[in-house]
Amino acid sequence: MATRYFGVAMKRREDPRFITGRGTYVDDLTLPGLVYAAMVRSPHAHARIQAIHKEKALKHPGVIAVFTGKDMVDSGVKSLPCGWLLPGMKLPPHYPMAVDKVRHVGEIVAVVIAEDRYTAEDAARLVEVEYEVLPAVADGAKALQPGAPAVHDEAPDNVCFRWSIGDKEKTEEAFRRAHKTVKLELVNQRLIPNAIEPRAAMAQYNPATDEYTLWVTSQNPHVHRLLMAAFVLGIPEHKLRVISPDVGGGFGSKIFLYPEETIVTWAARQVGRPVKWTARRMESFVSDAHGRDHITEAELAVDEKGKVLGMRVKTIANLGAYLSTFAPAIPTYLYGTLLSGQYEIPTIYCEVTGVFTHTTPVDAYRGAGRPEATYVVERLMDIAARELGEDPAEFRRKNFIPPDKFPYQTPVALQYDSGNYEGALNKALEIIHYKELRRQQEELRKQGRYIGIGLSCYIEACGIAPSQVVGSLGAQAGLWESALVRVHPTGKVTVYTGSHTHGQGHETAFAQIVADELGIPIEDVEIVHGDTGSVPFGMGTYGSRSAPVGGSAIVLSLQKIKEKARKIAAHLLEAAEEDVVFEDGKFYVKGVPDRFKTFQEVALQAYLAHNYPPGLEPGLEASSFYDPKNFTFPFGTHICVVEVDPETGKVKILRYVAVDDAGRIINPLIAEGQVHGGIAQGVGQALLEGAVYDENAQLLSASMLDYALPRADDLPSFEIDHTVTPCPHNPLGVKGIGETGTIAATAAVVNAVMDALAPFGIRHIDMPLTPEKIWRAIREARAA
Repeated sequence: MATRYFGVAMKRREDPRFITGRGTYVDDLTLPGLVYAAMVRSPHAHARIQAIHKEKALKHPGVIAVFTGKDMVDSGVKSLPCGWLLPGMKLPPHYPMAVDKVRHVGEIVAVVIAEDRYTAEDAARLVEVEYEVLPAVADGAKALQPGAPAVHDEAPDNVCFRWSIGDKEKTEEAFRRAHKTVKLELVNQRLIPNAIEPRAAMAQYNPATDEYTLWVTSQNPHVHRLLMAAFVLGIPEHKLRVISPDVGGGFGSKIFLYPEETIVTWAARQVGRPVKWTARRMESFVSDAHGRDHITEAELAVDEKGKVLGMRVKTIANLGAYLSTFAPAIPTYLYGTLLSGQYEIPTIYCEVTGVFTHTTPVDAYRGAGRPEATYVVERLMDIAARELGEDPAEFRRKNFIPPDKFPYQTPVALQYDSGNYEGALNKALEIIHYKELRRQQEELRKQGRYIGIGLSCYIEACGIAPSQVVGSLGAQAGLWESALVRVHPTGKVTVYTGSHTHGQGHETAFAQIVADELGIPIEDVEIVHGDTGSVPFGMGTYGSRSAPVGGSAIVLSLQKIKEKARKIAAHLLEAAEEDVVFEDGKFYVKGVPDRFKTFQEVALQAYLAHNYPPGLEPGLEASSFYDPKNFTFPFGTHICVVEVDPETGKVKILRYVAVDDAGRIINPLIAEGQVHGGIAQGVGQALLEGAVYDENAQLLSASMLDYALPRADDLPSFEIDHTVTPCPHNPLGVKGIGETGTIAATAAVVNAVMDALAPFGIRHIDMPLTPEKIWRAIREARAA
């Protein structure tokens, strides 16, 4: 029997090259004649550019050129596009470099090209920019107030869009007949992505062929190529090759088309030499798209039996100074549509106002809208349970969508494909010994120890689809995935996938799928990705789509391979095609397993074509484009146990249990790694992280000294388990697990801390729950 790979906890094949320093990242690359770019960035959040003086920089030894936004626009460069449009949305231009005004700290006003990086950086400081400083606003709510400084002339009230979903009248009626209503005002603070590898780009222009090559830290190189070539630089798409080699993390921040990579590509042609730029860490803080930044009012209506009747939510979403590539979709279709959570809520109404401010643009960050929705729902459920005097686990259980109601149509557009929410809750409660834990909590409170138990029962939506539907909602791209599977004459296999791995382990997980389907050793499978010159097309990796969408595209191609191989095998075995069985890498006649042809023998004959079915083309390869019928909907229950020191406000996480259901698991080891990383990021938001702007829209947390990321000693050893409810509409039955930890963890941790603080009568504190905030809240509660 051939070795089985699907479901096996294999170590990642790609890791040896990473941990031995043999990975190839953009900053590792070099080319003959390479020169370097340094960006001149605005120190002001809002200012009119009066003049830019290049002279001193140009005289600096080693400087080759200095370009401004006007230079780019005069050469025909256009605004960076937005990939998701909403009705009535204001879409001001966003040029790679500012032309007349700067609208956030860190916006690029000029670029210096020099022989080496240090010279470029030094000369960038010699570019003199005359600014007329203007008033600025960083807070989303303040930006809506009358008289607030306008970010763009096109949106004088700073409103980019107003969007709503759900039945407003029906929801109002539900609140009128409610036995109990719960209201909560909360902030889902702005976060700043911090991938290990900062963004980087290197571009080359070949005048002989009029072709560009761009090496860039991208999660979706084909999308980068399309947007940059067709919409910004105005060059034929096939004249730009985008290569995304090894990428050290993205978390969504490397999805988008950024100014820097556009500038580098354009500049390579201007100076006739390859150009490279790599972000300094402080540049990353002000130029990588930020995440979250919601101000929300949320209410829950509950009847006398503790059943939820309705929910209404009003959110101000801070979009920053410009619309990043997919910014409008994050606080709308990836947020409002998830507000039903795991619950049978008859009616929901949600309003979102997208607001421009003088801050770094905001876009998708791990989870992208779904953590924000889960946080709203799970905080409301926790508070409602407490105010109704019910146990939070039992209150959730009472309101779960039952398993026999799937597929389940929510009141906010989505139709959940499958789920068993009570199963995941029960398993998590069992692992943590919930009843005993509650008893211990009571005992310890009598001793002056403040233990808190927090639950988060989350739902996620992965693999956004189908393309026709998302197109009708404003997406400017299809959301399918492609895969080309090429079987070589020796039976070795190369898979060209449009998905891109930047830490997810595709080279292992996808190889497991292929080896299992074809019954061949995993060593015979090669996974190729990240190069528009070799992979026909693809939409990339984001939103936990690679396994359900990218993996399914591979399976479709493998099915085509096996169908053709069966025809060849039937000819070789002198049997009818329908009598040929494929099992464990061998084709044999039904009932005669000893008379067979191996997959490798069939592959060879596909290329020799000496003894071959008449009319069948030689060769053995197939490509597929998989467009899912629906999202997939992973879910689960996370439980966090904390202890709060009332004298210092410090939170210590004592235990963290995660039970996730992502359908069938391809590689449990990789899945657990994804969950671990996700929880760490969720804990970071709950307890530590937060972008801080002052009243002049200056970013005060623009370095590792000021922006607190979680460290190993902030985290316990996680207790991870799974339930398995297969996705019913993709061939693998998988759902996606890359973001589950982040989506669940913030609510679980905050609910735990609030549970610990309940004896003080503290109902809510906004994240991050720093020791200072908690200490002040306790002090105020004691003084009241």
